[in-house]
Amino acid sequence: MAKKWEAIVINSKDNVATTLKALRAGATIPVEVRGTVEEIRILSDIPMGHKFALKVIGEGEPVIKYGEPIGRSTTRIAAGEHVHVQNVVSQPRGGLS
Repeated sequence: MAKKWEAIVINSKDNVATTLKALRAGATIPVEVRGTVEEIRILSDIPMGHKFALKVIGEGEPVIKYGEPIGRSTTRIAAGEHVHVQNVVSQPRGGLS
């Protein structure tokens, strides 16, 4: 029987995963990252389709999804923390280098 994942990593360069269902704070979920399964503890409730950090993302660092930067963190983001408008600013393509 195939494993039912609760979140996916789209590209091996990504530093965020995308939820496939709503996740509750305190849950520990398996996420496949670069061919290995990592256990990530979710730090806050995260709605379905939203992102959470796979590792610490320092303030001002790129947030990577689809293997490409989609914005910059406005504060330090802990592994398992919700990644959204409260801690990321979007920038135009080419504005993240």
